Amino acid sequence: MIYVADASLFIIRKRLEGSVITVPSVVEELRDENARTTMELMNVRVEPPVQSFVKEVRVKANITKDSEELSITDIEILAKALEYSGCEETVLVTDDFAIQNTAIQLGIRVMPAGQRKIKDVLLWEKQCIGCKRRFPEGDVCPVCGSPMNKRRKGKKRAR
Repeated sequence: MIYVADASLFIIRKRLEGSVITVPSVVEELRDENARTTMELMNVRVEPPVQSFVKEVRVKANITKDSEELSITDIEILAKALEYSGCEETVLVTDDFAIQNTAIQLGIRVMPAGQRKIKDVLLWEKQCIGCKRRFPEGDVCPVCGSPMNKRRKGKKRAR
């Protein structure tokens, strides 16, 4: 089993049987000494993401509208999981719902580190707070000029 892990795995100090891989930006996020020690004891492989997979993740995240929530580190960990998703059993370990949502949309298996797994795959859209019209993107309504809020577009059950 190959696990591609974000920082949550090391922060909660969960142990896994199998190979664990992460990206350099996750290592930089680990400020807690116990989390760093946990990562070192697990013999984690640290690999940079492949740019072609980063681009693919960005495209999907723009479609789902999770791009507004995902950090560069989140995108890199998704890219690494996507890179390995064609190999044997690969699972992305994260407690972040935006990462989970994008991963599921990319066909990547997800396992939470300590929290629960998302139940619904989410798609987002923008809704004007003034005229209530809905748009695929933007922060200001093109019709009435009011601010727009992010809202769920529809529900799909996660697999």
